[in-house]
Amino acid sequence: MDKPYVIGIAGSSGSGKTFFLKSFLNHFKDSDITLISQDDYYIPANTKTQEENRLYNFDLPTSIDRDAFYKDIKDLFDGKTIYKEEYTFNNPNIKPKMLEIIPAPILIVEGLFIFHYEEVNNLLDYRIFLDANEDVALERRLKRDLLERGYDHDDVMYKWINHVVPSYNTYLLPYKQITDKVIINNTDDPEVINSATDLISQDLRQKLNFV
Repeated sequence: MDKPYVIGIAGSSGSGKTFFLKSFLNHFKDSDITLISQDDYYIPANTKTQEENRLYNFDLPTSIDRDAFYKDIKDLFDGKTIYKEEYTFNNPNIKPKMLEIIPAPILIVEGLFIFHYEEVNNLLDYRIFLDANEDVALERRLKRDLLERGYDHDDVMYKWINHVVPSYNTYLLPYKQITDKVIINNTDDPEVINSATDLISQDLRQKLNFV
């Protein structure tokens, strides 16, 4: 198999990455595109107590099994299928699924540190940066973590102030200027994201001679 065309997608927490990815993937057949997410490579922290988990910083490059993440990306380059248990953010109410990541001509690499990890950044052909104003991003983060991940309000705010914002400023924001496409997403109007993915997918189809 030829080397896939690799698109790196990163953004601040609450920037709308999940919706962006869903919209973008819908422009292609499953056999044409595949996704590998840094989130599924967190070093397990579910053995910690609730208080330890509150203090544990998941927003540092060292919280990810960086070697395994890079190895699996390279294995996809070599045409190998990856089997990986999804990460459920220590939510005991969610049973993790077994992910099957199948090689495809287009590979999406998604995660907070993909530009910071030099070995991963060097593999990317196109870089997309999603961003949102801090107040908008925080509101989205609160909704997601309270409803989907079972965190309490104080825990979310502690992590936002002490972990999320400092990590974004240190490990992601400095790379904004080197990306190919910056998308500012301060509205919940889906048309903003859908229009962006329409344009990017059209350009990509022409570049790769996709029918």
